[in-house]
Amino acid sequence: MTQVKVSHIAKSFGSVKAVRDVTFEVDKGEIFGLLGPNGAGKTTTLRVMLDIFKPDTGTVSVLGGPMSEEKKDLIGYMPEERGLYQDIPLERCLVYLATLKGLTAGEARKRLQEYLERFDLLPHKNKKVKELSKGMQQKAQIIAAILHQPDLIIIDEPFTSLDPINMQLVKDLMGELREDGVTILMSTHQMHQVEELSDRILLINEGKNVLYGNLDSIRRDYAGHAVMVQTVGEIPRLPFVETMVRLNSATKLILTEGSTPQDVLGALVAQDVAVEKFEIALPTLDEIFIKVVKEESE
Repeated sequence: MTQVKVSHIAKSFGSVKAVRDVTFEVDKGEIFGLLGPNGAGKTTTLRVMLDIFKPDTGTVSVLGGPMSEEKKDLIGYMPEERGLYQDIPLERCLVYLATLKGLTAGEARKRLQEYLERFDLLPHKNKKVKELSKGMQQKAQIIAAILHQPDLIIIDEPFTSLDPINMQLVKDLMGELREDGVTILMSTHQMHQVEELSDRILLINEGKNVLYGNLDSIRRDYAGHAVMVQTVGEIPRLPFVETMVRLNSATKLILTEGSTPQDVLGALVAQDVAVEKFEIALPTLDEIFIKVVKEESE
């Protein structure tokens, strides 16, 4: 079931074309990555989806049709800019925001305790929001977006100001929400952060679609003729290999024209090389983006 359908939207602010032509769909129960560099039009696209901005052209359907006030209670939105009330205690702030989404104060407070404990914010619940670190405020904003148990969660730059431990906490939470059937749309310029999470992606640049579809399929489409190998000891000179590139503990073997990964593996075995890891070398999203943008500019 499609939860979000965006069709050929465009949005300008004066002479600035923030979004030129963006089209995508988000299915129920998936994590969808809206990716691209800063200034690509991601935030404007989200605001058009949420009916904060009206598109100049194109159409948007959310949860089965146009946006309405009733649907807003079924959506959790975390903007890139911090939107918490700074001069009141954290617990009071989050409870109040949850009541705006239809929860009673008692329900909100009960649900909140678990999340405060999980994100190590329980000892800070009586501090004013402005007294919290940037990372703590980021975690609090994520809680605010999910506390009312929405059907659709839209998060703009989810990993800003988070250290690796808290990044993993957020990733684990998103995985659990997906297992519960919640639909998540993440927007970020930190493409490497969502590779392990996203089912499908849309990569945009200069306000228009660049790549769209299943992440694994896209990476395989852009995979070069190479394998990643990790061995015990040095890798000897091998037939079928044009170039060897050392990358930390592994080595990237770029294959000759007409050879296959199976040829290389057979050559390693024939020379009694102890192979610990052998896989097709798939590019990162950053590498794919750079390649696609270069191809478009040529």
